[in-house]
Amino acid sequence: QVQLVESGGGSVQAGGSLRLSCGTFGYTSSSYCMGWVRQAPGKEREGIVGIDTDGTTAYADSVKGRFTISEDNAKTTLYLEMNSLKPEDTAMYYCAARSRMYYSGCQPLVRRDFRYWGQGTQVTVSS
Repeated sequence: QVQLVESGGGSVQAGGSLRLSCGTFGYTSSSYCMGWVRQAPGKEREGIVGIDTDGTTAYADSVKGRFTISEDNAKTTLYLEMNSLKPEDTAMYYCAARSRMYYSGCQPLVRRDFRYWGQGTQVTVSS
């Protein structure tokens, strides 16, 4: 049973930073494409960052240069470091995954159609 559990959301002022974590359970994350997707109230889900099994990363223009995705060495925890936060970054943030083998690859890395999802963690940025 694939499980993803996010933590680290909260409220911060514009210009501040937050670090989200995503614990992965029930599978070997080294064979899964991973990413972060966010959804603001009244808007569609937006893929913002993805990471391939070899560590290759890609970012949406909306977060490039401000957000950084990473994994721990054991590939059991996915992180999203968010700096220079803006009010428009306010959203529910989801950790997501899908099998690299089943889908014959991870490209494009930035996407919103993952197979497995965490419960989400709220990020609120005030001006």
